[in-house]
Amino acid sequence: MNRIKLVLEDKGLTQIWLAEKLGKSYNMVNSYVQNRRQPSIVQLYQIALLLNVEAKDLLEENKKILN
Repeated sequence: MNRIKLVLEDKGLTQIWLAEKLGKSYNMVNSYVQNRRQPSIVQLYQIALLLNVEAKDLLEENKKILN
């Protein structure tokens, strides 16, 4: 799961803005934001660069403890 939606809201940016900057459709970006699809690693780093955050900040921490 990713945190793209939270970062966009925090920075006052829209999904349309991100879609234009990435050269992707709004529907594709909306799929990322709604966690229906996950961006590739390359795409994740591009999103992080555009949002001026670390790529790891776009990822949700897994709090499960593995045995």
